[in-house]
Amino acid sequence: MSYDVIIIGSGPGGYVCAIKAAQLGLKVAVVEKRPTFGGTCLNIGCIPSKALLHASEMFHHAGHGMDALGVEVDKPKLNLEKMMAHKDATVKSNVDGVAFLFKKNKIDSFIGHGKVLGEGKVCVTDADGKETELEAKNVVIATGSDVAGIPGVKVEIDEKVIVSSTGAIALDKVPEHIVVVGGGVIGLEMGSVWGRLGAKVTVIEYLDTILGGMDADVSKQFQRILAKQGMDFKLGAKVTGVKTSGKGATVSFEPVKGGDAQSIDADVVLIATGRKPFTEGLGLEDAGVVLDERGRVRTDTHYQTNVPGVYAIGDVIAGPMLAHKAEDEGVALAEIMAGQAGHVNYEVIPSVVYTQPEVAAVGKTEEELKQAGVKYKAGKFPFTANGRARAMQAQDGFVKVLADAETDRVLGVHIIGFGAGEMIHEAAVLMEFGGSSEDLGRTCHAHPTMSEAVKEAALATFAKPIHL
Repeated sequence: MSYDVIIIGSGPGGYVCAIKAAQLGLKVAVVEKRPTFGGTCLNIGCIPSKALLHASEMFHHAGHGMDALGVEVDKPKLNLEKMMAHKDATVKSNVDGVAFLFKKNKIDSFIGHGKVLGEGKVCVTDADGKETELEAKNVVIATGSDVAGIPGVKVEIDEKVIVSSTGAIALDKVPEHIVVVGGGVIGLEMGSVWGRLGAKVTVIEYLDTILGGMDADVSKQFQRILAKQGMDFKLGAKVTGVKTSGKGATVSFEPVKGGDAQSIDADVVLIATGRKPFTEGLGLEDAGVVLDERGRVRTDTHYQTNVPGVYAIGDVIAGPMLAHKAEDEGVALAEIMAGQAGHVNYEVIPSVVYTQPEVAAVGKTEEELKQAGVKYKAGKFPFTANGRARAMQAQDGFVKVLADAETDRVLGVHIIGFGAGEMIHEAAVLMEFGGSSEDLGRTCHAHPTMSEAVKEAALATFAKPIHL
């Protein structure tokens, strides 16, 4: 069977690349090891976790702060089985949607394990061991990433007591105590879910701050807010062991800078220390495809590997492990393979933490600008001074705008607050067009809205905010 392009992996990068390539007139096949399309994101990652985040937020909201709004309700009762059914229905709707789009765009799909045999050849092995050989002008590696584990520590993840994010979205009861190893996005999101539902949550993080790489102002305030919500933090702590004990598990750790070792018992331990590129069993070594020092597929600026006709996108290559980054790469690569000029602006890729409040960022942090020696101006505006935020009891957080001191071009925007993940995109559009903080500050924003805080923060970089 011969194609213009074969894509191994149907996650956000793979399925978007496939659809775009088909729209551009290429004959496309997709190889997927799961029985359903969508990869980690749609099946066991982004989508189910957001369903649980929303449901748990509604549960928590129903039991907290409603009286002040004049809404008197009895204490809400949790039906975890129904909540999980909502999650599963959300997943099914999304993966079925991808299957429909494949059919609509006449994309052939093969369920099985894909292996690159060399230039232009892929072998697919199904669950029964049957092999099918495919040929194409172009082969795209879009196999995503897998759980990284704890560096230097052997941990047996059983997805019952010691879990990855996969097990954390499928617990059959609320644990009394969940220990989260890793203070990044996944750990804090899943910790929030189970904390809202009644679990005690302890986060153990190697660094001295949570959300490593985020703007320091955001990280500090975010930790204070989560602590107020009941999350306990052990920062600057190195985990040395995680072992099951009785019905639960014990986590051993010690201070990174030296000190006495400690241990914590928990019903569930979530290993959320990041992800690693999935390259095992793909035949890349035999095909001569070069990997970098971190196990990622090495590519040029057009996603081409060292082997002609073999490309790679998404989590499996360098860059942030974000679904939307993979999607944009999928579109760009499809355009390149169709003879067009595909491009991704890596300076303007937003990131969001879907807790409550949300955290969102695009562009550079203050720390990155200082390290690079860039002269900049910073404007900041708190949601405590925003009328809509007061009306919604959503005053936690702020907006920060960073602009070049000479040109006024916006270099970064950081938001912590209700709806931050939606508000960040006006900053992304502005930055995509090289806009200035004055452009943003002089753009009329509807009143009353949370987004007015973005305008006020921009005003603070070149003048003064009006409502502060």
